[in-house]
Amino acid sequence: MVQVAVCGPAQCSAAEEAAAREVGALLARAGAVVLCGGYGGVMAAVAQGASGAGGTVVGILSGADRSGASPGLTVGVATGMGQARNSVLVGSADAVIVVGGSWGTLSEVAMAMRRGIGPVVTLGGWRVTDARGEAVPGPVAADSPAAAVRLALAGRG
Repeated sequence: MVQVAVCGPAQCSAAEEAAAREVGALLARAGAVVLCGGYGGVMAAVAQGASGAGGTVVGILSGADRSGASPGLTVGVATGMGQARNSVLVGSADAVIVVGGSWGTLSEVAMAMRRGIGPVVTLGGWRVTDARGEAVPGPVAADSPAAAVRLALAGRG
């Protein structure tokens, strides 16, 4: 079964929230297991979308218990690792979709790229460029939730 991590900020815009909810629903309908950070914002929206479509959602939580976890999770994994949980989240994924951007989200993009997890698909948010302002090879930009899901699942079971 394909596992897709959906990463994004706990504080997000209404547009990012709607996009994440749609990404979650589309992944669930495609039969993918959705992984996320398990709390608010993009994480809660993707969990709501996926669980509402009958999917499985695993939250990799930063805290030592499940308090504050999104109610849309199927499973909450309390790591007690703080932000280091980002490594567990992306390391458990076959592909990563990033909705919006925050510093924690950027760390997840970097970890996924360093580990060769992919594709890493961005939907809004971060655009990583080199010193000349040119896009760094790796992350693939999508222009819609459907495109993000299609790119993430391309060639995956």
